[in-house]
Amino acid sequence: MKTIKGPRARDLGIPFSGTPGRWNAITDVEGVEVGYVTLSSGEGRLIVGEGPVRTGVTAILPRGRNDRRPCFAASFTLNGPGEVTGLTWLEERGAFDGPILLTNTHAVGTVRDASVQWMRGRGWEFEWAMPIAGETYDGNFSDINGGHVRAEHVFEALDGAAGGPVAEGNVGGGTGMTTYEYKGGTGTASRRLSEEDGGYTIGVLVQSNYGRRRQLRIAGLKVGEILSEDMPRYLDEDLVPEEVKAKHLQWRRRPHPKGEGSETPADGSIIVVVSTDAPLLPHQLKRLAKRPSLAIGRLGGIAMTGSGDIFIALSTANAEGCDPQRSDAAPSDVKALPNLALSPLFEAAIDATEEAIVNALVAAEASTGAHSLHFPRLPHDRVREILARHNLLET
Repeated sequence: MKTIKGPRARDLGIPFSGTPGRWNAITDVEGVEVGYVTLSSGEGRLIVGEGPVRTGVTAILPRGRNDRRPCFAASFTLNGPGEVTGLTWLEERGAFDGPILLTNTHAVGTVRDASVQWMRGRGWEFEWAMPIAGETYDGNFSDINGGHVRAEHVFEALDGAAGGPVAEGNVGGGTGMTTYEYKGGTGTASRRLSEEDGGYTIGVLVQSNYGRRRQLRIAGLKVGEILSEDMPRYLDEDLVPEEVKAKHLQWRRRPHPKGEGSETPADGSIIVVVSTDAPLLPHQLKRLAKRPSLAIGRLGGIAMTGSGDIFIALSTANAEGCDPQRSDAAPSDVKALPNLALSPLFEAAIDATEEAIVNALVAAEASTGAHSLHFPRLPHDRVREILARHNLLET
């Protein structure tokens, strides 16, 4: 079993609701495997095709790479300036088969096409496929136009996917991403329902790349209005082209004490994948897929006009219920929870999404990318001080 280094939100004493699974990760849902390839090289001024490179690929296999049976699924778009391929077909049939892949905006086509070739090479039989590949934008920080994500990286992420603990922060597709103007990226968490509520598991993985500093709330506190002293900045303005200086002028100004002067030009995005072993049908998963919106709101997110906030919810139950190879008229037997029993799952999805985003913030390390643009790390000690001052620090 791989060992994951670095702190997580609970290690800092940040309080959360609900009971996590063993790994507090999407892999707590039995069968789910996660793999990733992280690409990080170069420094200084951005030269297209050369770098700096701060990007990668994250792969999620809902039933593991040796089980291609479909999953019932649904999606929800909180705000639309983003892309996840394959959602039209997913919504049409209420199911999907294959992996879910996350990367940067301009690598979606490469990753989507490589997914088809990976499935073919592993003996997955199909006449045609409509893979799921999602994106968030890292073009301010990485050479997004340089074509650095290649098919071989997708194969490596998929072939390396495993259960157990999941790396967070500056890894996989989240390598170049930021959150609330701190370094962000990949995060995960899970919740285990009580036996009274069915004992089901909800797991969440996010690729988090959204938010302004002044909006950030943790444990209900407006910590972003306090943490305004260490904003994104260019470490060497001699490396910054004039057109980039004009576009990103606000990163060179002294921020307002409450952060109002620290606006960044890109609104960012977030992709959320919610997995559960609860037997849910597509219309129920549609309801579940909406719930990450409330977690983002808890943390201060507002689905800004340029933010692509797209969510997928899937169930690993009913593995035989949507067999893509069947064309006979015999009905399939599937199980489904009563609609009135869904509220505990909704709450678990919200709680796990909230923690997954904060885990991405806590795990991420400060990083410097294109044109010497520097994103700081969430200051762990300062967050602990703020929580302690309000008697919210868990020990």
